[in-house]
Amino acid sequence: MIEKNNIICAVTDAIGSNGEGIIRHEGITFFVPACLPGEKVCFRVLKVKGNVGYGKVEEILTPAEERVREKCPVFLKCGGCCLQHLEYSAQLSHKANVVKDALRKIGGIHISVPNAVRSDSPYGYRNKLQIPVGVDRDGQTVIGFYAEHSHRIVPVKSCAIHPEWAEKLIAIVKRYMTECAVKGYDEVNKTGAIRHIVAREISKKFIITLVTAKRNLPNLPFLIGLLQEAFHAVTLYLNFNDAATNVIFGKEFQLVHGTGFFEGEEQGIRYEAGPVTFLQVNENVRTKLYKDALKTVSADGDEVVVDAYSGGGLLTAMIAKKVKRVYGIELEEEASRCADRLKEKNGLTNMTNICGYVEEKLPVVLEKEKGEKLRLILDPPRAGIARSVLYALLQSGIPKLTLISCNPATLARDLGILTGSLIENENGELVKNPAYAADGLQNHYVIEHIQPYDMFPQTKHVETLVVLQKFN
Repeated sequence: MIEKNNIICAVTDAIGSNGEGIIRHEGITFFVPACLPGEKVCFRVLKVKGNVGYGKVEEILTPAEERVREKCPVFLKCGGCCLQHLEYSAQLSHKANVVKDALRKIGGIHISVPNAVRSDSPYGYRNKLQIPVGVDRDGQTVIGFYAEHSHRIVPVKSCAIHPEWAEKLIAIVKRYMTECAVKGYDEVNKTGAIRHIVAREISKKFIITLVTAKRNLPNLPFLIGLLQEAFHAVTLYLNFNDAATNVIFGKEFQLVHGTGFFEGEEQGIRYEAGPVTFLQVNENVRTKLYKDALKTVSADGDEVVVDAYSGGGLLTAMIAKKVKRVYGIELEEEASRCADRLKEKNGLTNMTNICGYVEEKLPVVLEKEKGEKLRLILDPPRAGIARSVLYALLQSGIPKLTLISCNPATLARDLGILTGSLIENENGELVKNPAYAADGLQNHYVIEHIQPYDMFPQTKHVETLVVLQKFN
């Protein structure tokens, strides 16, 4: 009988969707981080429940050819980069398999998926830092990232997937907190002040937000001086959040220094962003993704396009230059305001921004534009597309859809509904459709093109572009 703390030596079969090695031993499937396919490893059993177990690697006996040395000193301690031990080109094929397996297992869709489009910078690519601030067991302030499946902060001074400016910012905030006696937030005792540091770089300009459980912090001019010395163009916000929640931002923002917003440029479009405006974190891959998404829009200029979940309107504006009219639908008010200013800056009179829920606003637009040559692009959050929206699309008659997804699991579910490979049972649960065939069902969509993009190198995450054609 296999028990906790047993040492097992076995060969790794595969990599799971979370980057862990999958090892099958005596009828139990073990998930063991930092193990690669084909490697013989010795691991310690941490937990066994039924036919599923979890382990921690003790020794790599026969390393895989794809194994590389990790760059981060807290690899596997921090809950972020689970693939640093895997050679980069192998990461691209692994992420293609993650998408392919999700479509098959969750959506019942069997389709070939090409390797992910590479990032030109596998490290130092993130334009956004989002890092927790708290206290350790001794009550001392720590700045770092959460350990996997916990709120225990692993202290860091820098991060391999962030540029050098992140290291500077962490040091500045730590110095300010030390010299001005500002404590990190204690989630257990509900004491202390600063909970998170959130920062975004736009064209070498920085929007920095300190999320705090107190409405006021001491000696902010000292902090502002440090920030100005390190970053020439900087805006500083305080965000008040004293709720017992995992949501980072509260509702109250206070601008304490700077303009509040900064402007950038992408593919000839001048755009603006604030502290909560959505922008892709990897600008290099974003450019590749958006260029490919734009190829799905007709070049003859007679289409009406709806860009659902449109964020700050950057992709919407790019579409506007190619089509008759475009609508951007976005829930976040700040992002929608940025999209309005973007429209004005770029003189895009054929661009309309709508603030609200996609499930409420999209049917109105579809009814208004009925009879036009319609095209829809959807870039939803990780939770995916609302089921009501998916069913509305099936009834819409729109000949082509373009989906951009950052979550293979919800992508597989959404594609299952759109292609007909998933149907609802009498309890409203989605189940595999026995009548589904890969060549299409009446009044559903067929996958015409699918391409993953490595928006998040070294991590388990992957972005995917899918083009769907209505099957009649």
